[in-house]
Amino acid sequence: MPQKRLSVVVTRRLPEAVETRLSELFDVTLREDDTPMTRAQLAEAMAEADVLVPTITDQIDAGLIGQAGERLKLIANYGAGIDHIDVETARRRGILVSNTPGVMTDDTADMVMALMLGVTRRIQEGLLVMQAGEWQGWAPTAFLGTRLGGKRLGILGMGRIGQAVAKRAQAFGMQIHYHNRRRLRPEIEDSLEATWWESLDQMVARMDVISVNCPHTPSTFHLLNARRLRLLKPSAVIVNTSRGEVIDESALTRMLKAGEIAGAGLDVYQHGIKGNPDLVNMPNVVMLPHMGSATIEGRIEMGEKVLLNVKTFADGHRPPDQVLPAML
Repeated sequence: MPQKRLSVVVTRRLPEAVETRLSELFDVTLREDDTPMTRAQLAEAMAEADVLVPTITDQIDAGLIGQAGERLKLIANYGAGIDHIDVETARRRGILVSNTPGVMTDDTADMVMALMLGVTRRIQEGLLVMQAGEWQGWAPTAFLGTRLGGKRLGILGMGRIGQAVAKRAQAFGMQIHYHNRRRLRPEIEDSLEATWWESLDQMVARMDVISVNCPHTPSTFHLLNARRLRLLKPSAVIVNTSRGEVIDESALTRMLKAGEIAGAGLDVYQHGIKGNPDLVNMPNVVMLPHMGSATIEGRIEMGEKVLLNVKTFADGHRPPDQVLPAML
C-alpha cells in the first residue's frame, strides 16, 4: 500500500518551479493570491497540516502554536530569518523548525553595496531630478557625494553575509572593521584584512559607514539605540539589510533630520512594512521594500532548501536545516 503523502500548506505564492515541485511530491495547498494569511487562516492551516511553509510575513507565536493540530510536525520556513517563529514553544510541542540559510548571502551583500553607493553618491536625488525633468545640465558642484575608497566600513555581524559584504567592500578599497559575538579565526580575518573591535561603542564612533548584518534576537533589539547612534560621526552613513528592530528607528530619524548622521540606506524597518513616514521624503535616505534577497536565482534556491527539508522529514530524518533554540 503506497505511503500517504504529507499535507503541506504554503502561506504565500512562491516561484512557479518551486510550487510545481512541491505539488509533485506532497499533498500541497497553495495560495491563490500573494497576500499574507490572516491569523485565522494560519490557525486553520496549522490545525490540519503535517507541514507549514511560512514566510517572514507570518507571525507564528506561542498562541498559534498552541492551536496547532497533532499532525503538525514541521514548520519549514521559506527564508533564513526565523525571529517571527517561536522556536522554543514549537520545540516543546514536538514541532521541528527549519529555515533556508546561505542561499541569499551574495544577493544581500550586493544590495548592501548598492545602498552604500545609493546614499554616498546621492543616486536617489539624481534620479528624482531626472524623473521630474528638472536637470539643468552638468555643474562642477552639483550632487557632490563621497567616494567609498579609503573609508572605514564597520560591519555589525560577521556571519556569512557580513563576510560577503567585507569581500565586496575590499574591492572598493574600503578598510574593513567588524564587531561580532565571537572573533573570526585569524586566517579569515587575514583574508578579509579585517579588524575586530570588542567594543561596539568604540567601533561605531570611528566608522564612516556602518552595515548592519546581524540577526534580530532579544540581545540585538535596538543594539544601535539612541545613545549608541549619538557616537557616530556626523559624516557617517548607516546601511541596514538585516532586521529593522536592530536600530532604534525613531532615534535614527531624529538624527537624520537634524543632520547628526549623514545618511541611511534601509531595506528593513522596525515595524515591518511601516517605516517611519518622516524617512520617506528625506533626500539623504534610500528606502527599499525588503529587496535584499529578491533575485530569481535566490528565491528558487530558497525553495529548493524548503523542498529538501520537507522531503528529508518525509523520509523519516531530521531536516538538514533544522533550527534549534540554542542556535538563536
